[in-house]
Amino acid sequence: MNSGRHVFVSGRVQGVGFRWTAIDQAKSLGLAGWVRNLPDGRVEAWIEGAPDAVDAMLAWLETGPQLAEVSGLEVQRVEPEQLDDFIARYDG
Repeated sequence: MNSGRHVFVSGRVQGVGFRWTAIDQAKSLGLAGWVRNLPDGRVEAWIEGAPDAVDAMLAWLETGPQLAEVSGLEVQRVEPEQLDDFIARYDG
């Protein structure tokens, strides 16, 4: 049974390669979903997959890539949408 999370990441998370490393991390964990920058400076992500992989991704999001400075993570449980890839979105 897959689990899903809708996540908002705050801090210095734009302009540091956050989305691209998040995509690599999610794909390496076998997750589906998306990630995008928001106009307010946060990064938003939708993550779904095996519960242990989702937990591993949430742990990664707490620090992000090397140049990021994550100051907060807002996580909501969501019903998985049965997505089949992890991509960057540009509609935020």
